[in-house]
Amino acid sequence: MQKIAFTTSIPVEILLAANKVPVDLNNIFIADQQAAAMVEKAEEAGYPRNTCGWIKGLYSVALESQPEAVIAVMQGDCSNTQALMETLQLKGIKTIPFAFPFERDREGVQLQIKKLMHYFAVDIEQVHSIKQSLEEVRNLLRQIDTMTWQDNLVSGGENHYYLVSSSDFNSDPLQFKKDLYDFIAGAKKRQPFKDEVRLAYIGVPPIFTDLYAVTESMGARIVFNEVQRQFSMPYVTADIYQQYLMYTYPYGAFARLEDIEEQIRLRRVDGVIHYTQTFCYRQIEDMIFREKIDLPFLTLEGEGPGKLDGRSRMRMEAFINMLKNIK
Repeated sequence: MQKIAFTTSIPVEILLAANKVPVDLNNIFIADQQAAAMVEKAEEAGYPRNTCGWIKGLYSVALESQPEAVIAVMQGDCSNTQALMETLQLKGIKTIPFAFPFERDREGVQLQIKKLMHYFAVDIEQVHSIKQSLEEVRNLLRQIDTMTWQDNLVSGGENHYYLVSSSDFNSDPLQFKKDLYDFIAGAKKRQPFKDEVRLAYIGVPPIFTDLYAVTESMGARIVFNEVQRQFSMPYVTADIYQQYLMYTYPYGAFARLEDIEEQIRLRRVDGVIHYTQTFCYRQIEDMIFREKIDLPFLTLEGEGPGKLDGRSRMRMEAFINMLKNIK
């Protein structure tokens, strides 16, 4: 089976229906011990210094892993994806464009999904068969999320890992399902966490590798990972089109805001961390979230892969201590 890589969550059911191995380049990049070196390699190849670290990492990972093709999400993710696609084409890597529609409507989503199905020569019955087979996995992911905020048995870092991994199921849905069952069985035997502060994390997954561990060492726990949860497709839907219509991440700040506000109320959150990536256009959306979310709010910016820098740690510690004093 050949690998098909992609730049952010796409209708992965289509790849599985076509007997391809799905690979989320982001997950490969950030888990690599040489992630920082991959960013440097992209800069050596000509990528500008003032380009997002994720884009540079994806470029190097794609060259190193040599997939059959890369699906580049041209709309609904990163504004630099077109240039990434072109530089990969320059190196002989086949790229496949996919775009979430700017207007969040079923007709637009259906058109894009049908185009991708046509490319991989699969039909809607095959795709829905895969969707149905993945429901058990997605239910397990919902269970882990509930065990995080309601049962207090799962850490913020564990929640992040399993939800973010659902974009490609670690390239093996059957093994991933087994891993989920094993993790849940072990987590059920724990004593509940007794953290002092409950946090929401909104924004793209962090390029920092120790954010969750540092947060928990300070007496706080992240009980809501916004985008990671969206990757897991948390809503039960009748068909594939509705599933990717309800998926909030590609449709802008206000589509995401509705879900964020609902979840922070449900999860009894004390404060919000908004992660922004250096040189990303989504940094501008911080203005919207700050004005609309009525909770203590910390904007945290990251640039390259690695541990939290000293300034960010100090800001997080001050924020968490403030929330402890409020409580």
